[in-house]
Amino acid sequence: MIRVNGQAGGANAGESVSALLARLRVAADSRGVAVAVDGEVVPRSAWDSFILSETASVEVLGAMQGG
Repeated sequence: MIRVNGQAGGANAGESVSALLARLRVAADSRGVAVAVDGEVVPRSAWDSFILSETASVEVLGAMQGG
């Protein structure tokens, strides 16, 4: 089962990172977004071709400003 941001489900095996982000309503051209799969950062240039395995652990991170 794929985990997305610590939650079971939310992604399908065989789905690309880009497809997952689209379902999460995260625009592929959004600045400050990073994706890690199984603890490894997936370069933005690979989002279309990186296919999720059935046991993937995905973290979608967004940069935040603070003060």
